[in-house]
Amino acid sequence: MNNRKKRAGARTLAGIGVLTAVAVVLQYLEFPIPLVPSFLKLDFSDLPELIGAFAYGPLAGVAIALLKNVIHLLVSQSGFVGELSNFLLGGVFALTAGLIYRRHKTKKAALLAGAAASLVMALVSVATNYFVVYPLYYNVLGLPEPVVLGFYQAILPTIQNVFQALWVFNVPFTLVKGLICVAIAMPVYKPLTPFLKGRRDASK
Repeated sequence: MNNRKKRAGARTLAGIGVLTAVAVVLQYLEFPIPLVPSFLKLDFSDLPELIGAFAYGPLAGVAIALLKNVIHLLVSQSGFVGELSNFLLGGVFALTAGLIYRRHKTKKAALLAGAAASLVMALVSVATNYFVVYPLYYNVLGLPEPVVLGFYQAILPTIQNVFQALWVFNVPFTLVKGLICVAIAMPVYKPLTPFLKGRRDASK
């Protein structure tokens, strides 16, 4: 029994390591999209966190989000602020999905967990950006609030303040980003299960 637990633990650590490596690579593959400020770039590095949360539990997904961003600090262009934001949202995304999925490990539950996690991440992004991330940009990186607001107003001049901008731009952007990760995870998770868990049964 002890040997079995040790093998399972080693397999979990190895799986987390592989998923973290994939997340690091995906974090480099970011690109801007139209109709949002240029600093909001789309990447799919939350996908391995979601898969890890499904395979190994919610804390594993959070760990992947943390490790990915710690590694990315080596090439940070935002003075750690971007990585902090990515970790906070990615951690919420993985934690929410993992907590819901572990109660009912079915395809339907996975879909609902991913959708709920995407919505929670989008809503939480308002609080994390408004109270944590953007104040760091203002006060630590020397990027004044009017400048940040100007990025939004360049696209939609009627935006009156950053709080409004977060609801108009960041919430839909973050929601769609999460849902895309869920859409990709759904067809690939089951085939990956034997590799991630070291078993032939891919039903969970």
